[in-house]
Amino acid sequence: MTYHFFIKLGLALFLGLLIGIDRQLRNKPLGVKTSMVISVASCLITIVSIESVHRYSEPGHTTMDPMRLAAQIVSGVGFLGAGVILRRGDDVISGLTTASMVWAASGLGIAVGAGFYLESITAMLLIILAINIFPSFIKKIGPSSLRERELFVKMIVDVENEEQLDQIFKEIKHLDMQVRRVKIKDYEQNRQSLEMILISPKERYTTHVYAALKSIEHMVSVEVQSR
Repeated sequence: MTYHFFIKLGLALFLGLLIGIDRQLRNKPLGVKTSMVISVASCLITIVSIESVHRYSEPGHTTMDPMRLAAQIVSGVGFLGAGVILRRGDDVISGLTTASMVWAASGLGIAVGAGFYLESITAMLLIILAINIFPSFIKKIGPSSLRERELFVKMIVDVENEEQLDQIFKEIKHLDMQVRRVKIKDYEQNRQSLEMILISPKERYTTHVYAALKSIEHMVSVEVQSR
């Protein structure tokens, strides 16, 4: 029992470490320590849940569920996942992948605690591939929309009439960018504030987009934020 106990917790620790390293390399909220704690604790609770049935049930008769405690991990770890989901001021929701990794770390711990070693290692490899390898491969062979990105842009323009404002939008289209979700409001006398989302090729640098927008006639100021 002691030997298997250390094997299970050690493997859970190692799998949680791999998830944490992946998130740490990407500067995400879920770090190495957090993922290891989640995985090891999930493994421990699963071991206790299973072994409690053998230890406390009557021989030949039991009404205890060996996975009862483990089932509560899936719902309980949701609170940690919700803590890394962020909503920024420009209505962008981030952290969903990290939240799913929190949930995955607990799932790996449960699998190891229940004795599914090969299954948990296979799942770990597939998760790493799904996060790091598959998206890049799909972007290369998939439709061109997968190779585009969104830029949140704030601009102050100095225009006197509607024709000049329309000309600015035409100039943006000439820069090989699509305009999405435009918000226009008065800023000062003869000046308007434009907030929009631009669809730009992924290989184009944000600095290039900024310089191109800044060169448009009647442009006063530009702020570009990549997503």
